[in-house]
Amino acid sequence: MKKTILITGSTDGIGKLAAIKLAKDGHEIYLHGRSSEKLEAVISETKTASGNENIKGFVADFADLEAVKKMAADINKQVSQLDVLINNAGVYKSPISKTNDDLEIRYTVNYIAPFLLTKELLPLLNKGTAPRLINLSSAAQAPVSIAALNGTESLTEMEAYSQSKLALTMWSLYLAETEPNIMVIPVNPGSLLNTRMVQEGWGFHRSSADKGRDILYDLAVLEKYKNASGKYFDNDLGTFGTIHPAGNNKQSTHELIEATNKLLSKL
Repeated sequence: MKKTILITGSTDGIGKLAAIKLAKDGHEIYLHGRSSEKLEAVISETKTASGNENIKGFVADFADLEAVKKMAADINKQVSQLDVLINNAGVYKSPISKTNDDLEIRYTVNYIAPFLLTKELLPLLNKGTAPRLINLSSAAQAPVSIAALNGTESLTEMEAYSQSKLALTMWSLYLAETEPNIMVIPVNPGSLLNTRMVQEGWGFHRSSADKGRDILYDLAVLEKYKNASGKYFDNDLGTFGTIHPAGNNKQSTHELIEATNKLLSKL
């Protein structure tokens, strides 16, 4: 069955590779990027590589939450249903540490933006056929600070990145319980894959980007994962694994979701 699939952060890295692989199966693919010029180039490249003309895209800088909200509105106008949403966009190294909303940029791009986008697109996902939501977590996870989420506590790059990824994972497990119609899986696609983000952040890699591409593809469409909602897939292990212990605290998760909604209500 052909699916309608949106992949954020898909003009580069494993998002782009997964989009091309999924496009080769004939699915309707929506790409996302920060630059309209780059997005158009990757749409053209994906069409050529896959032989699939049903490739479109949306532009938004995930550091700008107003832009994310506008993108969500555009998607709701143009797309009738969504079968798969892959929240792949992320950042580690950045020339700036704060957004225009005075929020930590890694928290914003890696967690708050996908939280907002998904919230706005839940009606489309619930119209989808056996809908799936795949959120890109990481092996790097650290206990979440609500002060850091709100931009009032300074963090190092790694602290912010690790906290944002655990926040994303906690929210994913929360959604798996509150949206039973949607299969929700947070996934560590593999540590230190050969992507631009990894090269810029760490200067070396351990595995091919294809490792991340393949797990995103598998989680998006394979039947064997259809009943895996609420489980964390650790692609370093090649199977389901355990998250940071701090992420299993129900009270902490409740506080995180409440704080995120409160933050978004003020913007």
